[in-house]
Formats: sequence, C-alpha cells, structure tokens
Amino acid sequence: MPLNVLGNELECCCTSPMTGFHRDGYCRTGAQDTGSHVICAKLTKEFLVFSLEMGNDLITPRPEINFPGLKPGNKWCLCAIRWKEALAAGVAPPVYLACTHVNALNHVTLQQLRENEAMRSIGQ
Repeated sequence: MPLNVLGNELECCCTSPMTGFHRDGYCRTGAQDTGSHVICAKLTKEFLVFSLEMGNDLITPRPEINFPGLKPGNKWCLCAIRWKEALAAGVAPPVYLACTHVNALNHVTLQQLRENEAMRSIGQ
C-alpha cells in the first residue's frame, strides 16, 4: 500500500460513493492518472460550483461512465492541481490527511493541507 502525506500507510478515502482513479476507494495514483487524483476531500457546495465554473462538472450524474454525481458532504479523491486552484480562490474543501497520497506533496505543501484538514468522525 502506498504512503499518505503523513508517511503512514494510505487509508481509504470513501467507498460510497466509490472514489479514486482506480475506483477502489483509495486516492492512489499511477502513470495513467494524468490528473493526479491524490487528495481526499470532503466536498463543499463552494468547491463544486468552482469546479463546474472551471469546466469540470462533478455534480451531474453520468451513468455511462459510472459517475454518480457528487454533492456537498461527499468524500472524493480530487486532482491535486484543482485543489490547489481552489485553495488560491479561497474555496478549497477540507482534506483528510491519512487518506491523501504522498504525491500530493508534489503540488502543495503539507502546511497547506494541514491548514485545511477535515476532522475525521468515528467510523469514517
């Protein structure tokens, strides 16, 4: 199992909805993941609107590609660059450090992630 940004084993981000580039619940990456879907975030309305305005509609379901459409509160593996853009725009969603792949540090700092850390609930 790959490492998270804290140097520990990467934890599962979410299985409902099933997230990750490999759709296995983990924010793992690989050579074919050109978007680097490595940041596990709790989506907010502000971020979803921002993403839509940037040309990436995460809201509308697309059954033909097995995409359920997302809503505020869902956990999802985000592209590191999009999260960084959202951070600059003041709408970055909170992140789960234990579920965020170490490769996120190629795009953002651990400090930036820590400043936007989501609190994990029991059972998540």
